[in-house]
Amino acid sequence: MNHRLCACSLTACLGVAMLSVMSASDRWPQFRGLEAGAIADDPALPDTWSTTQNVVWSRDVPGLGWSSPVVWGDNIFITSVISSGTATPPERGIYPGTLLYNSTVPHSWMLYAVDFGTGNIRWQRELRRMVPARPKHLKNSFASETPVTDGERVYVYFANIGLFAFDLDGRPVWAHETAPVDTRGGWGSSASPVVHRERIYIVNDNDTQSFVAAFDKRTGKQIWRVNRDEGSNWSTPFVWENELRTEIVTAGTGKVRSYDLDGKLLWQLEGMTSITIPTPFAKHGLLYISSGFAREPLRPLYAIRPGAAGDISLKEGETRNQFIAWFDPQLGPLTPSPVVYGDYLYTLDDRGFLACHDARTGRQVYSRQRISADSSGFTASPWAYNNRIFALSEDGDSFVIQAGPEFKLLGKNSLDEMVLATPAVARSSLIIRTQSKLYRIARNTQP
Repeated sequence: MNHRLCACSLTACLGVAMLSVMSASDRWPQFRGLEAGAIADDPALPDTWSTTQNVVWSRDVPGLGWSSPVVWGDNIFITSVISSGTATPPERGIYPGTLLYNSTVPHSWMLYAVDFGTGNIRWQRELRRMVPARPKHLKNSFASETPVTDGERVYVYFANIGLFAFDLDGRPVWAHETAPVDTRGGWGSSASPVVHRERIYIVNDNDTQSFVAAFDKRTGKQIWRVNRDEGSNWSTPFVWENELRTEIVTAGTGKVRSYDLDGKLLWQLEGMTSITIPTPFAKHGLLYISSGFAREPLRPLYAIRPGAAGDISLKEGETRNQFIAWFDPQLGPLTPSPVVYGDYLYTLDDRGFLACHDARTGRQVYSRQRISADSSGFTASPWAYNNRIFALSEDGDSFVIQAGPEFKLLGKNSLDEMVLATPAVARSSLIIRTQSKLYRIARNTQP
């Protein structure tokens, strides 16, 4: 008998069993989770916290990274890049120009597995140690792409280094290195990988040669790659499993493009701003896509029906067509991705205004309401649970807003440190990454 084969089969069976037992609320495997920031209501989830209140644990995270934490079982995975010299710290607020960080000293690209119960580091791996091949915007980091996990491995992508796979005990499985590319203004990258069934998909939109590619998640072998006539973008791709088919939606400045699982172009849409960051997502049978560079007159949000083909761009004067269910020319945020909670779509712009619309029709429920007059800005995407919308500012203040048709600010929770990363929510806990720390917050502070 092949004992190794039996052991592998047993491991696979246990993995399938674990997947079937673990509920969606027990894991947060990718950027914005499984439901694009909308979390199943849970009375144990907190709505008040501080640096001490409702904190199960906090721990220091070396270096700098704006990637979000991801959670599976007892593991929280997080990335960071550590400078061997004196790193220039990021600054809060909306920058008026291009401020670049261009270092000549070696940096270490790191992956950490943090224990969910204790906050201790279970293991850490240095993926690369090198002088950064390209600069970045001072507000960006070299570790802004969020890792993704399927419960068997954790996959880490850095656009200028490559795609890496580790098992959950930290053993390297494979690595696919990539050449560095230029980005608009030298701002760097942030689009995260996604996993769907047996494949990993990445989009790397840059000023050298943009592309979308699929990789075998078990071997790291590239299955296909399609070059894109597209400039730099920072939007994570979205695998849209709708009632008709599964497709890979990519938001770009030139065009939104959707591909089938083999890289064939299905449809495209023109009419975005020249900076595209928010991630597409789906709810109520519709696909939501937005971009909102404030200096441009068109800052759109589109709600798209399944089944599109060819060019579905709106003609002049149109607000809908066969596949665009509704469109708003001014609703798109620059950085935070919108969230749909219940019947309503909430959009948060970088300057701290929240608006509410009917998610199915686009009807305005309330116009932009200022959350705070003294916040530096908002970069993290909002999330929602227990009839609350949460908006996390760059100052580390989480504003709690009543969900529903009336805007009402209920409270503010402060962590007193800069935050750009979108939090994770799993196992009745909120996982927030600040500039230097990782917090696990829960109403019941027992591990």
